[in-house]
Amino acid sequence: MEQPNQSYINTLSGNDEAFKQKLIGIIKKEFPEEKQVYFDNFKTKNFKLVADNVHKLKHKISILGLEQSYEVAVAYENNLLEGSTKLKEEFEAILNAITAYLEEI
Repeated sequence: MEQPNQSYINTLSGNDEAFKQKLIGIIKKEFPEEKQVYFDNFKTKNFKLVADNVHKLKHKISILGLEQSYEVAVAYENNLLEGSTKLKEEFEAILNAITAYLEEI
């Protein structure tokens, strides 16, 4: 499995360390909240709402340089819109990898 990284963030920040830290701070704040909303909504089996949560989370996935994981998120979002939970385990493994990464940086 690919690992989260800061290459896209570094490109965005253009070596502006303050901007980079602000962006990382926003991700560290928003990601756990968005992840929890995803899990809460999954329990209700409202897959349209869960697909919206995945849509939000996939932007964080992209920002953290996870290109293959982004594709998994897109496919999972589409599956949810069709009422299928196929790729749930793969998507949640991505969330776990991001959580571990954010705790380390």
